[in-house]
Amino acid sequence: MPEPRPERTPINDPYKGVIVQNGDTLALAAQVPEDTDVFYQGEMILRYGIAFLERPHIAIVPDLIALDYGDMIVGEEAWDFLLNRSNLYPRADVLGYRHDGIDDMIAVKRLDVMAPIAVLAYRDAEATQPIARLSAFIGNVDDDLPERARAYLHPYESIVEWQATLHAG
Repeated sequence: MPEPRPERTPINDPYKGVIVQNGDTLALAAQVPEDTDVFYQGEMILRYGIAFLERPHIAIVPDLIALDYGDMIVGEEAWDFLLNRSNLYPRADVLGYRHDGIDDMIAVKRLDVMAPIAVLAYRDAEATQPIARLSAFIGNVDDDLPERARAYLHPYESIVEWQATLHAG
């Protein structure tokens, strides 16, 4: 008798902070910077998406991986598998919700694990539709920013520094 399918479980990093906006670009901050448009403030969940190979603007947040020999993995184990061993199982399927909230399934070989990781913010752990796709972190990264978010969000010490890079590009 086959083992029951595990519950779909994306990695979740809780964070309490602020999402600030500059045009179409959103950044995470530990505190509300002066003279800044606040997009969202309060408790949130950070999740991480892997880009599609043929469509890099689309990212999927993995919550279950079905390996081609029948095993299924979730959570931290699934994330570690994708980043470190997925090349060994190109036919494995990744189930999850995309950056636009659509439930999807895609083969590992159609994901670009070398592309920058998308950092997405959600209102709570049950949400499947993100409230924001984040591009940076403003403030001291040691301000309780989860380690994984530190690895994927570009840090800026101030809102002025962040805005200057947006206007320079």
